[in-house]
Amino acid sequence: MLARVLPLVLLLASNVFMTFAWYGHLKYRSSPLLLAIVASWGIAFFEYSLMVPANRLGSTVYSVVQLKTIQEILTLVVFAGFSTWYLGQPLKWNHYAAFALIVGAAFLMFYEPGGAASPTPTL
Repeated sequence: MLARVLPLVLLLASNVFMTFAWYGHLKYRSSPLLLAIVASWGIAFFEYSLMVPANRLGSTVYSVVQLKTIQEILTLVVFAGFSTWYLGQPLKWNHYAAFALIVGAAFLMFYEPGGAASPTPTL
């Protein structure tokens, strides 16, 4: 159970850092661009410090394609909250509809026709 959940927790946390690194500076547009870049690099260090172990651990129970799909879904969830809460730009119905389509795509990524389980990679 922990082998399946820990990578998800690490991916979620890394996405919080990633979102702040990529978009957090937009709240401070008057700050110098160079300062925004350096601050973003600093934040991204923590993102990578969580993302790399998440992928390393996660690859023992998920395929790489599944890991990437999980990461993208988490990115959207984190970004939706960040956009509304931090940047004050609430999402509209069409954004939610687009996210729902992406979640549908994620379902297809994990769907195994005939119930066949995908092989579990080993290290």
